[in-house]
Amino acid sequence: MDTVFYILAGPLFLISVVGYAVIRLRLRPRFDRDLDDYYHEFEEQHPEYGRYLKWSRTALAGVVLAMLLLFLAMVF
Repeated sequence: MDTVFYILAGPLFLISVVGYAVIRLRLRPRFDRDLDDYYHEFEEQHPEYGRYLKWSRTALAGVVLAMLLLFLAMVF
């Protein structure tokens, strides 16, 4: 059972970490201001920032899921 978790979690972790790095470098909108302080309505006005947040959250969810699978493989 733990071998299956390792087989699934290893590539998922690597893909998610590399994907997150690419997202942070390529998709982050180029603005002079700090965009993280704005409200959610800002995403509707700037769809590229909304796309950046969506992909960033997806990549982080992949990392968390892979870490959970690795933890379960160690425990069981």
